[in-house]
Amino acid sequence: MTRPTGRLPEVDTTALTDEQQRLHESLMSRPEVAALGLVGPFGVWMHAPELGLAMSRLGGHVRFTSSLAPNVTEVAICTTGAFHHAKFEFAAHRGLAIRAGVDEAAVDRLGAGDDPGFEGDEAAAYAVATEILRDHRVSEATYADAEARFGSRGMVELLTTVGYYCLISTLLNGFDIPLVEGMTDPFPDAP
Repeated sequence: MTRPTGRLPEVDTTALTDEQQRLHESLMSRPEVAALGLVGPFGVWMHAPELGLAMSRLGGHVRFTSSLAPNVTEVAICTTGAFHHAKFEFAAHRGLAIRAGVDEAAVDRLGAGDDPGFEGDEAAAYAVATEILRDHRVSEATYADAEARFGSRGMVELLTTVGYYCLISTLLNGFDIPLVEGMTDPFPDAP
């Protein structure tokens, strides 16, 4: 059995459909999933395995084969998670951001809704993510700065990262996915 998945019933991993089995095998081949199990979005995907396979492929590219540096990707992910108050998302990626070299105090300020004070490429990623989420557009100045840093490919990957984690945040919040042991609630006042 998987761990609790919020509003969705647990999936019995001993009685999977063929599609669920393919997704399960694909997910469990990823070290971060094998370590935690079918928690967060992974447990959700088991209820729609064809969609889960597609999302897993996109998520794998966003996280592991992007041209963007891991710290830049994690800033975009954490900014998106904080914007949506996606507790699981932010809690999971806070540590990943710090391991990728993002300043811990800056990540904590981001989670608290304060100016994180990022610099360089991290500031550019934060500005793009913040503007697209808040204003639904990216200003010319912000775009020009980020494109000079990341190139056209990097901009596609950066905006795709924000969009993908909007989807993940929506799933996590909509299905009320709980934090797992060891995670600290980054937004205790949020429902």
